[in-house]
Amino acid sequence: MSAKSLGGKEVNMKEFEGKTVIVVNTASHCGFTPQYEGLENLYRKYNDKGLVILGFPCNQFGNQEPGDENSIKEGCLVNYGVSFPMFSKIDVNGENAHPIFKYLKRKL
Repeated sequence: MSAKSLGGKEVNMKEFEGKTVIVVNTASHCGFTPQYEGLENLYRKYNDKGLVILGFPCNQFGNQEPGDENSIKEGCLVNYGVSFPMFSKIDVNGENAHPIFKYLKRKL
């Protein structure tokens, strides 16, 4: 299973096998956007101990992620200094949900 990063690289999820992974669907125009800062702090503190945070922008919750990939990338980097892996905008619900989220919903 793989997903496209904000930089356009296809990332195989096997890359994170054996690590503790937090999967977060994100939006840059919502009241929780400042959580990027907390997630980044958590990532920096525990990344060397095997923690990985994977951010998946999604526009399915009140159209709170309307931007294109460049604006999402810029907002994460400029405003919050995000260094954890961020992926292309996806759907997390419904018929067009990304396979990763379909898998997670089946397993959890």
